[in-house]
Amino acid sequence: MNPKTDWFFNKQTKWKEAYSELRMLVLDCGLAEELKWGCPCYTVGKSNIVLIHGFKGYCALLFMQGALLKDTKNILVQQTENVQSARQIRFKSVEEILKSKSTIKSYIKEAIALEKAGLKVELKKTTEYKTPEEFQAVLDDMSELKKAFQALTPGRQRGYLLYFSAPKQAKTREARIEKYLQQILDGKGLAD
Repeated sequence: MNPKTDWFFNKQTKWKEAYSELRMLVLDCGLAEELKWGCPCYTVGKSNIVLIHGFKGYCALLFMQGALLKDTKNILVQQTENVQSARQIRFKSVEEILKSKSTIKSYIKEAIALEKAGLKVELKKTTEYKTPEEFQAVLDDMSELKKAFQALTPGRQRGYLLYFSAPKQAKTREARIEKYLQQILDGKGLAD
């Protein structure tokens, strides 16, 4: 147990008991406990395997390379369509965790074995993401914007492409693009 994570397990939430059960299960699999992204994260060497987190309606184990797991029990959840590698096992009660201990441990052990084998999820390249036609038109009209966008890191490019593509109405997509033109020209990402 890492004392840096104690605050997470000691805070009063409806998931407190569930978090403690998950912590014991994960530590029993021989992983090191660290604090990353404000959550307990469990590692082998320098590689993240799984983390514990919670939301309003559930708490979860998030497997970093979960897309590689066999998921024989069909319990892994892809948080959104844009999440490529991570998968969650969600729990709505501590009883669910207690009933699933052996299954949870088998998933954790499989994740450790995959990491030790060096397997990684093949991530989509930025060029494989759809560029909304409204943004493509602006890129075609403004060579300095096109150059600035291409100079951004792949992650920042994906962030913009996903954000610009999300709205159903063209008017909303155009408004988003207009709002962030200067930020792209300044070499900044969506959240910078």
